[in-house]
Amino acid sequence: MPENRATSSLLYDLLVVGSGPGGYTAAIRAAQLGAKVAVVEKEHLGGTCTNKGCIPTKALVAAVRSLETIERASALGVKVGKPEIDLVALQEHKSKTVRRLRKGIESLFKSYDIDLVTGRGEFTGETDSETLWIEVTRGAERLVLQARRVIIATGSIPASVSGADIDGNKIMTSDHILELSEVPSSLLVVGAGTIGLEFASIFNALGSKVTLVEMMPQIAPGEDEEIAELLRCSLVKKGIEIETATHVKEFRIRPDGVEVRLTGGESESASASVFPTVLIAVGRRPYIEGLGLERIGVETDAQQIKVNRKMETSRPGVYAIGDVVGGTLLAHVAAAEGIVAAENAMGKTSEIDYRVIPNCIYTCPEMASVGLTETRARQADHKVNVGKFPFSANGKALAWDEARGLVKVVADEDTGEVLGVHIIGHQATELISQAVVALKLEATIEEFDRISWAHPTLSEAIMEAVMDVRKQAIDLPRKDRGGEGVRG
Repeated sequence: MPENRATSSLLYDLLVVGSGPGGYTAAIRAAQLGAKVAVVEKEHLGGTCTNKGCIPTKALVAAVRSLETIERASALGVKVGKPEIDLVALQEHKSKTVRRLRKGIESLFKSYDIDLVTGRGEFTGETDSETLWIEVTRGAERLVLQARRVIIATGSIPASVSGADIDGNKIMTSDHILELSEVPSSLLVVGAGTIGLEFASIFNALGSKVTLVEMMPQIAPGEDEEIAELLRCSLVKKGIEIETATHVKEFRIRPDGVEVRLTGGESESASASVFPTVLIAVGRRPYIEGLGLERIGVETDAQQIKVNRKMETSRPGVYAIGDVVGGTLLAHVAAAEGIVAAENAMGKTSEIDYRVIPNCIYTCPEMASVGLTETRARQADHKVNVGKFPFSANGKALAWDEARGLVKVVADEDTGEVLGVHIIGHQATELISQAVVALKLEATIEEFDRISWAHPTLSEAIMEAVMDVRKQAIDLPRKDRGGEGVRG
């Protein structure tokens, strides 16, 4: 062994590479099961979610929501002056929140006696019948750790598009735009998935003139078409210009911004516009570079690690979770996979259930879903019944002046099983958890009927939408299904 490498005298039961939601969840679960655990992290605890994704964006969303609430306060009889955003204070709120959560993870590790090793980890290829070796590099120092099992949880990095010379100044990713010191006068957002929609909504509220471009026929691709269309209408009403079925043909950096040529949409010919700032928000890609996977025989496919439903890779003793395995790149998916991987690594038998993974989009209004869309349910040969209930017929939504939105329920006509729930409206991302539980328990329409829901609550809209599957919603008119209800 080279002299500049030190070897840890400890043999860990489990070593986790990466400390994002998947990695730190896996580490804690394994420690709960009695394992001696180490976590290797090359940068900050919490990974992308805590530092550059879920948490910092929600800090910005909180400010935007407060701004919108104040602007609409007069409708509730509250008189206030014109609100303003202090971007410096907002950035400090964001940073303070991130720092607090990092410290929280650090404290959790200490409470479970989990060792945190800072540096970049890679498999050395040196193994024996019982151990795997990971070399951790931090500056000139190299430390070799040994473990019986390893979980790879290195996450993802922003994806790009052809021709986009990302400089962090005029052409940005989501990592860069979080650190802006001033709000751009206009912003082009390329990609209308979760990331693009959230940033478009945020910067529109902060005062940017936002143009949103999506190559697919609808925004929020993969979501229920009807709910996605309601979100599109709401964003357009707020002043966001949206072009679907549109491709970026060319980026050209100029002194005054970026000249962007678009093709598709309503026009077959390419049109050019200049934007001071462009955000590339076409998703993320697995980060597996430099791990040395080939040295130990871990198979990959399309730059993601191949796993089974136990999160096992092709190499015995090595597991992979989160964004590195592709699929749905969400923090709560990574956390669920982390628990499965940790339990299997510790000798239990556990499998992931992707059927009940919720998706949340933190726009204004929010959008959330779980299960099958109406289209996918029909494609899966279900006989489908659909129920809908508008928030405009919900007493609490009206009292809060939050009547925008709809709950849509997709159910099997024969069995009555709820197949999918789709929500657009105030606190949709909170409400969806009730639907997740229902789908996990394979609840039927009849079982929903036997539940008493608190009144007045926004969640009553879920109950009413379920009842509307059989056209038994109490607060919808008998003949005019789209009319306003009476529950107050």
